[in-house]
Amino acid sequence: MPTRAQLSQVDEEQLLATIDRWLEKDIRPVVKTFDHEDAYPAAIVAQMKELGLFGATIAQEFGGLGLPATTYAKLVMRIASVWMAITGIFNSHLMLALAIEKFGTKRQQQAWLPRLASGDVRGGLALTEPDAGTDLQGIRMTARRDGGDYVINGTKTWISNGIEGSCFAILVKTDPNAQPRHKGMSLFIAPKQKGFRVGRKLEKLGYNCIDSAELILQDYRIPADHLIGEVEGKGFYQATGGLELGRINVAARGVGMAEGALRLATEYAQLRRTFGKPICEHQAIQLKLGEMVTRAQAARLLTLAAAEAFDRGERCDLEAGTAKFFSSEAALENSTEALRIHGAYGYSKEYDIERFYRDAPLTCIGEGTNEMQRIIIAKQWIKRNPVS
Repeated sequence: MPTRAQLSQVDEEQLLATIDRWLEKDIRPVVKTFDHEDAYPAAIVAQMKELGLFGATIAQEFGGLGLPATTYAKLVMRIASVWMAITGIFNSHLMLALAIEKFGTKRQQQAWLPRLASGDVRGGLALTEPDAGTDLQGIRMTARRDGGDYVINGTKTWISNGIEGSCFAILVKTDPNAQPRHKGMSLFIAPKQKGFRVGRKLEKLGYNCIDSAELILQDYRIPADHLIGEVEGKGFYQATGGLELGRINVAARGVGMAEGALRLATEYAQLRRTFGKPICEHQAIQLKLGEMVTRAQAARLLTLAAAEAFDRGERCDLEAGTAKFFSSEAALENSTEALRIHGAYGYSKEYDIERFYRDAPLTCIGEGTNEMQRIIIAKQWIKRNPVS
């Protein structure tokens, strides 16, 4: 996989300034309408294509922006501070691209990455099944070799971009009897075609507008050259090989939401008056704001540290895990505290903070639950600090 060169400070500032202008002009005025209607933002997706977001981390040789993880994280933070949900539209897509770019053959890279970078082909990563989420080795979807093809059967669920996407990296069992189980798993590039249908759209507490759906494959036949890397049994590592970047993305979403909630609370606390003065002058509110500032800043530092380690090519599951864990909890706590600062208005759909309150819990679940993150962090910490 090509290495990512750091952007110059000027280039990064120009990119982020472009994103800021887009957020203020085209996103902030419409976010409540889209969120409340849970409507797919097709016009915004078209703008995201023009901005190059669907190729954000894809190498420039394939038509992408080739952004380093540090710049990508800052970009996600900016967007999530206004509307977290739309970051999921391109993040899941980029996990598909990363699997092909990192593990695919040269022919697969050349065939798929330019179309993914342009956004002409959009999709995601299809791992979760009704009985297999955190325990990916428990998946039941199978792929059977039949001459020059594979025939796939099974169901995936909670797949982002499942309705509007056109292509997915799908994790299956090519050898259901393999031991250990992960050696029987393979990852396929699966475009929508005969035998591939979308089940029901899954209704959610928040994270509206991005479609989460069931994918049902029944006697779905694809050529053998759609097996990523064209070697069976590598799928588990290929599917989890992008989780470090995925967790950095979720951490960046958490930072954005923590900072966005803090911004809303700060503005409201200066405008709302009780007992003859702005509520920001009441000690009870100051205690909340002080904790919120600290959480948001700490989350940002942890996330950028993880992104910097990723860009150096280091193993960073500990750094990505701590960033994802802390930042997502910061998003949840800041959103809750901001809602309480707003009082009754925080419970009203007229104010943006109720959206943050509904969206934040997803960051504690996506890309590995925070319960699992604690275990990963502890195991990696022990490995790095053995008793001599």
